[in-house]
Amino acid sequence: MPIELDALHQGDCLAGMRCIDDGTVDLAFADPPFNIGYDYDVYDDRRHGDDYLDWCRDWTREVVRVLKSTGTFWLAIGDEFAAELKVMLTREHGLTCRNWVVWYYTFGVNCKAKFSRSHAHLFYFVKDGKTFTFNDGAIRVPSARQLVYGDSRANPQGRLPDDTWILRPQDLTDGFHPDEDTWYFPRVCGTFKERAGWHGCQMPEQLLGRIIKSTSNEGDLVFDPFGGSGTTLTVAKKLKRRFLGFELSEEYAARINKRLAAARPGDPLDGAAEPLVSAPSTADGVRLDEKGDRQRAAARRRLKKQPQLPGL
Repeated sequence: MPIELDALHQGDCLAGMRCIDDGTVDLAFADPPFNIGYDYDVYDDRRHGDDYLDWCRDWTREVVRVLKSTGTFWLAIGDEFAAELKVMLTREHGLTCRNWVVWYYTFGVNCKAKFSRSHAHLFYFVKDGKTFTFNDGAIRVPSARQLVYGDSRANPQGRLPDDTWILRPQDLTDGFHPDEDTWYFPRVCGTFKERAGWHGCQMPEQLLGRIIKSTSNEGDLVFDPFGGSGTTLTVAKKLKRRFLGFELSEEYAARINKRLAAARPGDPLDGAAEPLVSAPSTADGVRLDEKGDRQRAAARRRLKKQPQLPGL
């Protein structure tokens, strides 16, 4: 019996994927549990490492099976198992890795005895290394030649989404580009308007927007085996794609369905398409003065206008 499309199905994704015919899905995006001890309501995120990898082998094999020959698979994963899963998907499952994208975000995990984590890995795989969907025109952005230098040689269509370390991308608008394979999007924090408020690992709509726009077409089927907060399916619906997903938690599934019901094809995506534009720079941000009061740095400079010492 064919599975219902344009729907989220509550249940285990492994059992659910067995109901999907071979070669059905155009684009799959998976943000599985990272096996780092996160407190899910019905899933144990503290598996033995080998057990976790065996489970990943099973569900990723099913994802590959349901992908079309021209299909694309994006995997979001943390540091702990990124290397193993990349090798598994290329050597065991035969996918081609086109990019190992680093998602850099603010409001990362604060650490005391090591560098604070502020990234996740996004693997971009295709089933056929020569035939796949990539809509570069859907994600091009103005280049530095256009915006900064006024260079007549600049491509009027802009440039595509290099690897680098960025301390605060808001302060380096000339040095950080969203078309590189280090992507800057802030995490969806509690104060953000798009925050659903019931799932701690909510993905930004604009991040999924970049993925879905560039590696699928309108009317294509977008699949997410781990519904989570429902971002993949919601963005797919807004961008006029067919969608299909699974979610193990009955509570999460009910909330995802409520979020889907509120979305309409053609609705704008939540969040800033160009997050560097929406984020305040250090110079113009809000700081605390000596008394602990909030004070805008720019206003303070205008009042004091103290000359800057050489070399600072």
